[in-house]
Amino acid sequence: MAIRLGEEAPDFTADTTEGKIHFHEWIGDSWAILFSHPKDFTPVCTTELGYMAKLKPEFDKRNTKIIGLSIDPVGDHSRWVKDIEETQGATVNYPMIGDHDLKVAKLYDMIHPEASGGPRTAADNATIRAVFMIGPDKKVKAMLVYPMSAGRNFDEVLRLLDSLQLNAKHTVATPVNWKPGDDVIIPTSVSDDDAKKKYPQGFKTLKPYLRTVAQPK
Repeated sequence: MAIRLGEEAPDFTADTTEGKIHFHEWIGDSWAILFSHPKDFTPVCTTELGYMAKLKPEFDKRNTKIIGLSIDPVGDHSRWVKDIEETQGATVNYPMIGDHDLKVAKLYDMIHPEASGGPRTAADNATIRAVFMIGPDKKVKAMLVYPMSAGRNFDEVLRLLDSLQLNAKHTVATPVNWKPGDDVIIPTSVSDDDAKKKYPQGFKTLKPYLRTVAQPK
């Protein structure tokens, strides 16, 4: 099945390094980030998992759970975690899904539906380098897909999360290269009259379709 923004994230049950989870139940009332990897003991992914461990307190502040996935058994994950701690100086502090049968990879349309499980190389799983951002309503809010050769920018994932949560709370959009604290955009679905009521402090009109206002607190 194809994954589309705004649709419900596929639910599943899986073994993880922190025990079996039912994905939607695990998310609960939080936001969630599912980020996947083509295989354990791969160089780029090792750096990513370590950095996410360091960044986890920032996601915690935003009521967001993070969970990794790799196309290997959970037992292999446990051995990989030791390498990550040794080389990246960070202990993996979030669950990692074991997906040796490709169940979740296929469910999230990350790999060909006819791909077989069992022993596979990283190259076989090259397409499994995705990030899915899911809201408390269990709907997919954003997706990112990277090639194997490029490490993902998880600072950008955090920035995107801030934008998504700001939109969810205040129904505003964010402009190019927006950072928390910068001005935001009033959507065209909000009339000038409604904008004046919502923002009595005033807003800037650059064009009828482009209005900016200080970021709501």
